[in-house]
This record gives sequence, C-alpha cells and structure tokens, in this order.
Amino acid sequence: MTAAQKPNAAPTILVVDDEAVVRDSLRAWFRDDGYEVDVAEGAHRALELLGERAYDIALLDIKMPEVDGLALQARMRELCPETTVVMMTAYASVETAVQALKAGAYDYIVKPFDPDELSHLIERAHEHRSLQSENLRLKRSLEAVATPLPIVGVSPAMRHVVELIRKVAPTDATVLVQGPSGTGKELVARAVHAQSPRRYDPLVTVHCGALAEGVLESELFGHEKGAFTGASHLHQGKFEQADGGTIFLDEIGDIRPQVQVDLLRVLEEKRVTRVGGRRSVPVDFRVVAATNRDLRALTRTGEFREDLFWRLNVVPIDIPPLRERPEDVLPLAEHFLGELRRSMNRRDLRLSDEARERLQAYPWPGNARELQNAIERAVVLGSSPCVEVRDLPRYVREDPPQPPSTSLADVERAHVRAVLEDHDWNVTHAARALGIDRGTLYHKMHRFELARP
Repeated sequence: MTAAQKPNAAPTILVVDDEAVVRDSLRAWFRDDGYEVDVAEGAHRALELLGERAYDIALLDIKMPEVDGLALQARMRELCPETTVVMMTAYASVETAVQALKAGAYDYIVKPFDPDELSHLIERAHEHRSLQSENLRLKRSLEAVATPLPIVGVSPAMRHVVELIRKVAPTDATVLVQGPSGTGKELVARAVHAQSPRRYDPLVTVHCGALAEGVLESELFGHEKGAFTGASHLHQGKFEQADGGTIFLDEIGDIRPQVQVDLLRVLEEKRVTRVGGRRSVPVDFRVVAATNRDLRALTRTGEFREDLFWRLNVVPIDIPPLRERPEDVLPLAEHFLGELRRSMNRRDLRLSDEARERLQAYPWPGNARELQNAIERAVVLGSSPCVEVRDLPRYVREDPPQPPSTSLADVERAHVRAVLEDHDWNVTHAARALGIDRGTLYHKMHRFELARP
C-alpha cells in the first residue's frame, strides 16, 4: 500500500488476530500509510481496547482460539455498533463468509493478503463508515430541521423575539434566552438552530439544573474509562456530540461554581478535556443558553461568574411572561387546540366564546406551558367537541380577581394552593399543570407552608 492510496481522513483501525506475523504485518502496512492502528491477539484484549476508545474499522480473524471472530463480532455490535467490521479468514468457505456478512460484517478478505486489494477494501470500508456517520448525524438533527416548532404570538414583544432570531440565527454568535419557566425558551433555541448554517448537524440539549454537579461534568465534557467508579467505557460528552452543531444549555443559572470555571474554559478555547483525561479534544459548536433566573443579579451575589455571564450574554433574547402579553393567550390556545385536532383526529374541536373569555382573563403564572396543559385537560375530560368553561381546570374557571393591594407572594401562594387542590394534592400532576418541575413545587410548598389537609 502507498500513501497516495490513503483516504483524506485516515480511519482508526483495530486488528484482531492470534497470529503475531499477521498482526505485525498489518500494523506496519497501515502505520506506514499514516493510519492509527492497534492490535489484539484475541477477543478479550480486543474488548479491553474497545472500552478505551472507538475505532472506525475492525479487522477480525474468523478462526481464533477460545472466542472466534464471529462471536467477537456479535459482542461488538452491542458495544460499538458504529464500527465497520471486516472479517479475515484463511478458509475461503462460502459458509463462514455468508455467516459473517449476515451477522453485519461489511466484507471479508482471504489470507494471504494482497496489499493492494486490502488497501482498496479499507478505503471502501472507510467510505461506508463515513456515510453511516453522516446519516446518523442527519437523523439526530432531523426533528429540529424538518419540523421546527412555530413561535406563536402577535404581541410586540414576541414579534421582537422572532425578529431577533431571524437576525442572529445565520451567525455563530452566542445567544442567552431569558424568561420565566414555561415561556418557550427551548423553542427559541430550536428556532435559532433550525435557521442557522449548522442546522444539518446536531442540536444537543443539556438540562443543567436537573443534574448533580459530578454528573453534569461527565455529561458536558465526557469521561475516560476508569475515571470514576462505574466508568467502564469512554463516554463522549455533550460538547463532543454537538461537534459541528449547536449545544443548548438549559437552566444555565443553576450550575455550580466549579463547573462554571470548566465551562468558561471550554467556551473560550473550544477544546474539551474529558473527566479523568489529560488530552484536550478540539470541538466546533455554537452555544445557546437559557435561564429563568436573573444572571446579572447572581453575578452581584457571587453565585454566577461575571466573566461567564459576559461570555454568554452576547445576544440576549428576553421572553416576557404571558401575563404581560395577554394578546398572545388566545392565539396560543388556538395553536394548542390545533395540535390536538391533528393528533386526536378531531377536526370539530373548538373553544366556546365563554371559554375564550375565561382563558383571556386568567393571568397564567405558569405561562404557555400551563395554558397548553389546561387546553389538553379540557379536551380530554370534556364531553363535547366544544370546550366550555366547565371543562377548564377549576383554578382557571373560578379564579377570582385579585385586589390591587394583594402582594405578589400572596397571589402566588393562592394560585399554587388552588392548583394543588384541583389535582387532589398530587404533586406530579400539579407541577405539570403549573409548568414547573416537582422539586420547584416542593420548594414553593415549603416556602408557603402548604401541605395536604
């Protein structure tokens, strides 16, 4: 084989053969061509190597003592299905070749090898591997690209959000989406990605607030095999998975100070060092972050690093709560009802005039997510195609007007209690109706001293 025959992006190759002369010859051939090559004398050593790194191509000898190549191939399909397998055999029997191909091998080659024939086979296998990887990346981003969810709203505030997305999406600028829970911050992130040049690569979402500090580091940056108890295999983090695409860091205001330091380094250097690793890996990504907290205030109290805030706050997009844009309530309600028409195949679904009035009058502290849950509940529990006031949740249909002197805390406490009562104090269902997670609801219950009677 010659260097001229090597593909532009040389694959990593694992050679598994119990004959030392075969291993040494193949390793020398491929390394002369500039490829990265590891060798193993049997299945056990091969599995150890596969636990440490990923390989583009694996050359497996069919006839080996203890565990043969076919059994190793079956195990590899479970551990690393993305690796392209080529079988090697000195026994050119139709049975073994057909069995290997049926089990998922890309091709096979008969010993003794012709160097040129083997070189062409590796090139074809690498092209096959590249096509598979590209198809996988397209599939991962298909949902975000093909069917980006619409951003519904007729208010000046939402028209401004849509205009900001239109301007910033074609660039690589970092976007910070700010707004209360349930306002649709993830929709904005999806819209930015779907309208960007990176739309054919993955959009990777990380819910920072839902992960413990140690777990978050591993999820963001990945970890090496043996980095901690239970780390039995190399794990690519979300930044590596987002290579070429967009990473969406949701609830960015909830991450701990030490993770903030590591995150800032990755954003500045565009390189990731896995937990337990020493070598940094270059990554190409665009960042969209979101928070329902006031990051500027958190920087003043020292809870959030000021340098990280300015790194993220390149293009801020603020989404006001639904109570500040009441003109968006009915368009959103009609949008959610339209989705239910399609998913439930019920073209006759509609809102009564009285229900529309009540929806418009309610303040929606849980924002669009709470409105969506209320519409779905009304349709599922209602007895007619027309959604009436009686079908709406009790706290919506019976919510009394609040006197101007009532404090915001009192209003929130009364609303949380009403939702809990409406759901028979089922925290999971009440949290879903409010558009918040169970932990946040438990915190509010403790703060307002609310408990099941």
